[in-house]
Amino acid sequence: MSPHAVQIVPTGTNNWWKEATIYQVYPASFKDSNGDGWGDIPGLISKIPYLHSLGVDVVWLSPMYDSPMHDMGYDVSDYEKVLPAYGTVEDVEKLVHACHERGMKLILDLVINHTSDQHKWFQESRSSKDNDKRDWYFWRPPRYDAYGNRLPPTNYRGYFAGSTWTWDEHTQEYYLHLYAKEQPDLNWDNPAARKAIYDSAVRFWLDKGVDGFRVDTVNKYSKHTSFPDAPITDPKSYIQPAIQMWCNGPRIHEFLREMYDETLQPYGDVVTIGELANTPDPQHVLKYVSASAKQLSMVFHLDIGHIGMGDSLEDKYIFRPWKLTEMKSIVTKWQSFIEGTDGWTTAFCENHDNGRSVSRFGSDAPEYRERSAKMLALMMVAMTGTLFLYQGQEIGMINAPRDWPVDEYKDIEGRGYYEEAQRQVDAGIDPTRKDRIMNGLGILARDHARLPMQWDDTPHAGFTTGTPWMRLHDLYKEINVQQQESDADSVLTFWKTVLRLRKEYRELFIHGAFEILDFDNQNTFCFIKSREGRMALVALNFTSEEQPFTQVAMTGKMKLLVSNYTDTLSEELQPFEGRIYISEEQI
Repeated sequence: MSPHAVQIVPTGTNNWWKEATIYQVYPASFKDSNGDGWGDIPGLISKIPYLHSLGVDVVWLSPMYDSPMHDMGYDVSDYEKVLPAYGTVEDVEKLVHACHERGMKLILDLVINHTSDQHKWFQESRSSKDNDKRDWYFWRPPRYDAYGNRLPPTNYRGYFAGSTWTWDEHTQEYYLHLYAKEQPDLNWDNPAARKAIYDSAVRFWLDKGVDGFRVDTVNKYSKHTSFPDAPITDPKSYIQPAIQMWCNGPRIHEFLREMYDETLQPYGDVVTIGELANTPDPQHVLKYVSASAKQLSMVFHLDIGHIGMGDSLEDKYIFRPWKLTEMKSIVTKWQSFIEGTDGWTTAFCENHDNGRSVSRFGSDAPEYRERSAKMLALMMVAMTGTLFLYQGQEIGMINAPRDWPVDEYKDIEGRGYYEEAQRQVDAGIDPTRKDRIMNGLGILARDHARLPMQWDDTPHAGFTTGTPWMRLHDLYKEINVQQQESDADSVLTFWKTVLRLRKEYRELFIHGAFEILDFDNQNTFCFIKSREGRMALVALNFTSEEQPFTQVAMTGKMKLLVSNYTDTLSEELQPFEGRIYISEEQI
């Protein structure tokens, strides 16, 4: 039994998942075992020793279900099968075993707001208006304007641009989809549909030994099913932003409690991490994550991922310059809201839906990218809550080069925004929009996180022996696992060190109370973590210039625990420097 098998044993009355470090794997881009250019589960199994050596406790596998892959597996056609390009159900069982024998755990992505339009449930639902599964999805008749033109039932704009409604010629009605038209939304108000979801998507995999789920779009299951029109905020368009019509709907807490009681609780301490969008009120979030509520273990508050994004859904990929106080405000809010409660929180700055943190929050210039990656690592390991790492973050992977043409972008969402902008340019509506969207995609696009993992400097970065499904980063020979494993000063080695420190000082970093210092400073981010008379001071310079270390006086009775510089100056923080000080005794 490995030492990592005991490191997630909780202190006090914690759950195992509170002190875990969770590593997200995007399967298409992680490791290909058979040379077809797609990452797969056997490839992931081959890298479990690597993840174990890194110091992670849990592997989170993004969707690997059978799917037409319109949205990279978030359009599930069969919950009980694996996409053949990824492997088989038996391969997932082998992955469970590979994790468990090292004292690690495995969680899957639970995608149950919608299915693929190729799922047998939807195929039956659309077959006729009187089919038993007709009401498992949302079907509505058209409406007509004053000239007799057919219109969707409501004026809602979806997440991937365009209406949330698609016309079905066969049954002469529209069906609802918040995302792509190939992703029809399930009707959770139907009890039979909920039971089928629990059996097929949840119990099937818990019976295979998985330890929990990241729960996709968790607060969108309950819609306002009277489907009123959204307020008109864009007079030039028929479709309008309408997130309030489907986020945190009237029955959402009822549904999640039912799923917990009937499906999760019988399996023991199953972890559930909800993707919680558009829920800015911490008191409302506590309704989801309070232990007494028995709904979810924790949630992702997506605010940090939205830094730099446009202020509205239609302007999501028009980059908005931001200030460090915006990040400070977000971190402070979600680090502090569980203090004194029975809730829990998460700590993350990368995932499969956002650009790379070094490029967004630090600097990916050659002279600063390693410093930035290490500085961000120090910020993350000192955060209260369960820590999440995204594949490649541990080696400081960065965004695709800005000169890549849009043809290299594969994501359905980003391409949809670009094509919409092209239509607006062609129509003379907004001549600059295409360039502004392209600039935003260069910083914010989901594609940046989906570039193949950079394992070594051989052709195709050791990701595959075939042709990769997506272009490799131009700098893979400089930024890769093999090069960093043998370098004592690498980003990877640094992550291994600070993950060990996070466990060693768990009462401060994982469980500590958070307090911001010098909030209005737009250059440095300093905060305190404290618990039971012990204290840690975290100081981070988010600029490429030296900055005054205004908290230096506080360090008199503290020791420097870790820094990303070897020649730390006492009263100045060097470019992208990060430090953590710790009190050696109770204060």
